[in-house]
Amino acid sequence: MSVSSADELITDEQLQDKSKGQLIKNAGQFRDRRNELNQIASKRASKRDDLNAKTRERVDEAQDHREKRDTLNERVQEHKSVRNELNAKANELFEKVENLKSDLELDEGKDLEQLKEEIEELEFKQQTEVLSADDERELIEKIEDKRDEYQDKKEKLDENNDLEEYVDEAEEVRAEASKHHDKVTELADRAQKHHNQMIEAYREADDIRDEADEMHEDFVEAQESADAHHEAFVRVQKRLRELDKKEEEDRKDERAEKREEAREEAEEIYERFKDGETLDTEDLRKLQKSGHL
Repeated sequence: MSVSSADELITDEQLQDKSKGQLIKNAGQFRDRRNELNQIASKRASKRDDLNAKTRERVDEAQDHREKRDTLNERVQEHKSVRNELNAKANELFEKVENLKSDLELDEGKDLEQLKEEIEELEFKQQTEVLSADDERELIEKIEDKRDEYQDKKEKLDENNDLEEYVDEAEEVRAEASKHHDKVTELADRAQKHHNQMIEAYREADDIRDEADEMHEDFVEAQESADAHHEAFVRVQKRLRELDKKEEEDRKDERAEKREEAREEAEEIYERFKDGETLDTEDLRKLQKSGHL
């Protein structure tokens, strides 16, 4: 909708040149159009306000997601800190385990489980295979050596309870750290969801705000056009009042002129009356009306 100024709607020249009837018609047109434009502006203002309210709702929603995201991220950092502390503690314990193993020479060779499996395999071979006397003797010696190695390591482990305690504690600490890591992952995922929802809500708020701004521009355009029509209506009304005043003045002048003519005529009749001239009924009425009789 284009906005026209009052001067564009009706110029000063048109105000002066148009007849009273044309101006009355124009005044009605300007008034009706003004009222129509005011209604349009009002609807647009209402629509704009609704859109602004929706914008605020989306912004509030985005801020709510932001607060939840930030709270979750704080919890992520808390669990991450605990997890890192526990992993550091577990690493220290496992290092102690390795140091103890080194001191006890348990880190050399195979562990108890491997030795046990090898002994069982050699015994199974001795029981199921036909061997020469030399081969069987050699096999028996291997079995005995493995049993001795197994027993030696087992005794060292049995004699040192700290190693097993360190291993158990380290595994417990590492398991607790794993729980906090799982919590970090869970909370981070939830925080990311709120972050994505926050971004989406802000995007929607921006879109609605743009729509509200466009509606405000449309409102301003309609309101300015309504104001221009109102001003044109006022200018026409003012011109009509001027014409009414001029007509009234013209009527007064005309009445005064007629009174003067009647007075002069009555003076003339009165002079004739004084000269003894016979007057007719109309002349007498005029003298009476003028106050001479």
